[in-house]
Amino acid sequence: MKLLSDTLDRVKPSPTIAVTNKAAEMKAAGHDVIGLGAGEPDFDTPQHIKDAGIAAIAAGKTKYTAVDGIPELKQAICAKFKRDNGLDYTPAQVSVSSGGKQVLYNALMATLNEGDEVIIPAPYWVSYPDMVLLAGGTPVIAQASLQTGFKLTADQLEAAITPNTKWLLFNSPSNPTGAGYTWDELKALTDVLMRHPHVWVMTDDMYEHLAYGDFKFCTPAQVEPQLYERTLTVNGVSKAYAMTGWRIGYAAGPIELIAAMRKVQSQSTSNPCSISQFAAVEALNGPHDFIQDNNAVFVRRRDLVVKMLNEAQGISCPVPDGAFYVYPSIAGTIGKTSAKGVKIVDDETFASALLDETGVAVVFGAAFGLSPNFRVSYATSDEALKEACTRIISFCAALN
Repeated sequence: MKLLSDTLDRVKPSPTIAVTNKAAEMKAAGHDVIGLGAGEPDFDTPQHIKDAGIAAIAAGKTKYTAVDGIPELKQAICAKFKRDNGLDYTPAQVSVSSGGKQVLYNALMATLNEGDEVIIPAPYWVSYPDMVLLAGGTPVIAQASLQTGFKLTADQLEAAITPNTKWLLFNSPSNPTGAGYTWDELKALTDVLMRHPHVWVMTDDMYEHLAYGDFKFCTPAQVEPQLYERTLTVNGVSKAYAMTGWRIGYAAGPIELIAAMRKVQSQSTSNPCSISQFAAVEALNGPHDFIQDNNAVFVRRRDLVVKMLNEAQGISCPVPDGAFYVYPSIAGTIGKTSAKGVKIVDDETFASALLDETGVAVVFGAAFGLSPNFRVSYATSDEALKEACTRIISFCAALN
């Protein structure tokens, strides 16, 4: 009898985690490795948030909580949506999970049946298609391109919708590209969705506060209020608050959907960490001035990386609107051979040769559904970024 589920044959391990693990193994073996694969800020969690977690421990708030979030956190989330997005939700419309990934997974598990389709714009976060497959659905990849700023157009969305479409799974600013949709660009998409009332919207807003320059963040239910009743707005404290390890994600949406997600969570993990929940209350309700300070650092790093990568032969790197990633094209390197004799046939061989020959770890573009590209996370020190980009420039110069 076969031990493992057939479902596992449909999915693959996370490529971003695989790259991070390989870089860590090479470091442990004594190699000089610069990891640009991890999608987390290098900043420490702000002290007032850590203090709230410590205070929760001291107060004995270490017991089970309500399955999908303590009342204090749900109230803080409702206040956040009102303050930042102009969206009115009640605590009964809010779900809290162990990270944004679990929120998305719960929603897909609660809603997808065999044959249901989920439209995923590419480039996409690596986990989206596999979570859809695990939940029994069918991912439908809608290809954006460098020419459209890595953003889905209204015509592309219209063409991807079928009678079987259940969800549009949407992310702005984007992981992996940092591309952000303007109000007008998002309105063009929501106009399409208004013509297809059977399609729901799951919007991953995890990078909401990491928006730079003239780009202003907006979310679908804010742009088109008539979509409110069929939108799940997902967010969390991981990125903007430098709380990746605390594992708190949340979402707001229709009561029936939130109740279904609660049922899934009640039979899987049950409640998120109690300490993390109380820390998240302070994150949402407390001072936010550190975000602006952190963003100034991210902008400096972004500009450094974009400038240097555009100096590399065969690489073209656009300027992202937010998040902390760049997604350069390596089209000009395809077909060439590295200094150690590796033929660059795609972005995976490029990333592999780059790591083996220079010690720079990046994630290849095919993992995100659009090639030939690679993703750089610039959420690391200026010194590490300068050295990494210098190595990439040298690697590309040596291609022949």
